[in-house]
Amino acid sequence: MKTLLIVDDEKPTRDALRMALEDTFDCYVAADLKQATQVLKSEDVDLLLTDLRLGADSGMEVLDAALALPQPPVSLMMTAYGSVDTAVEAMRRGAWHFVTKPLNLDEVELLLKRAVRSRTLEKENVKLVAENETLKDSKAKSSHGLDRLIGRSPQMAKVAAKIEQIAPTRATVLIEGESGTGKEVVAHTLHDLSGRPGEKFVAVNCAALSSQLLESELFGHEKGSFTGASQRRVGRFELAHGGTLFLDEIGEIDAQTQVKLLRALSERTIERVGSNTSIKVDVRVIAATNHRLAEMVEEGTFREDLYFRLNVLGLQMPPLRDRKEDVVLLANSFLAEFAKENSRPNKPLTEAAMTSLLAYKWPGNVRELRTAIEHAVVMSNQDVLDIQHLPDFVAGGGHRFDSNSEKNTLAPKEEFNLHGLEQRAIQGALRATDGNRTKAAELLGISRRTLQRKLRDIPLT
Repeated sequence: MKTLLIVDDEKPTRDALRMALEDTFDCYVAADLKQATQVLKSEDVDLLLTDLRLGADSGMEVLDAALALPQPPVSLMMTAYGSVDTAVEAMRRGAWHFVTKPLNLDEVELLLKRAVRSRTLEKENVKLVAENETLKDSKAKSSHGLDRLIGRSPQMAKVAAKIEQIAPTRATVLIEGESGTGKEVVAHTLHDLSGRPGEKFVAVNCAALSSQLLESELFGHEKGSFTGASQRRVGRFELAHGGTLFLDEIGEIDAQTQVKLLRALSERTIERVGSNTSIKVDVRVIAATNHRLAEMVEEGTFREDLYFRLNVLGLQMPPLRDRKEDVVLLANSFLAEFAKENSRPNKPLTEAAMTSLLAYKWPGNVRELRTAIEHAVVMSNQDVLDIQHLPDFVAGGGHRFDSNSEKNTLAPKEEFNLHGLEQRAIQGALRATDGNRTKAAELLGISRRTLQRKLRDIPLT
């Protein structure tokens, strides 16, 4: 149980707060600066809730004493004499939040629980930044292997385990998954852990080329084989000889190229366009697609025999929305990367920013998260990366589009006040738990009864 120090010169207020909060926190009370300082020095205080006016003393002095400790508590200031200037001064000195009297005990408890979560997230954030630095040092020495895969979720653990099992073989691999899930990263990892990591890794985006150009790109061509073929060209299969050929967006290739690719995989030989000479190639082929090739086979748009040749070993990449445990870890990795790239300090994410990242659905998956973090790094002019530095559709806790709706709209902007933050937090928790109010209340650190009451006053989107 977290420890809470309540400092107020009015005994009824101290007693009321202690009785309301003692089931949740291990409470200490103090009436003035001297008593508060004694408790701060003798006990390991996690949270401080102090009044601004303490008779002859000031809550600002209590705040200063708390923040001077080696491990300062998360501090909240309360007063019946609230003003913008006072709030700004308290925040400037290091207060986490500012509340005004008369107090709403449910709101105070909610804020304290949020403060605990904030401290936990900050510690985790610092830990992740440190881990990223370690990972960066490791990559500087050996920028390959499973170090490329970032994730602690069960889904990514399964992917990593399967990669380790199949990488040393020369069997063809088919990686399926939504756009932006990291299929090319997996392909590189398979190559790094194969028996041919020192050889070439050659990639082709099959969707970026016309059928004629793709055929030439894959197999090469002889001089004069078609208009514009002014000289012989070596194809990607030959370039990748001894190494790995990565065929991205394999579902986009036309029927004629499918036939030639099937032969290359079956016989391990190719023919350049305009030539009848067979060329032996030793290539490990890895293919990727965001289409469901099995469905394309049923529809008759993809050859069944080629599908089986490609899908000797299959890997399914999970969407980011199904592995929320990895969002903050990935975000911190991208923060370090883009901070270095843009010559910016590596700033931590605030609780509000992390809550928005976790609430968002990420239809563009890891690629979209990467873009959002780069946006935040460039836009931040503070010591932290806060919610306002994220793209609008992420900061609002909404989605660029709703897969269950024909509409494609941005989430509306909201004012950055306490009510707005609370509303976004509740909406985000409900989205993150697919509308389960019990789980949402646990995520928010409040009772289900309190959540029900707040839902009556908050319009949900």
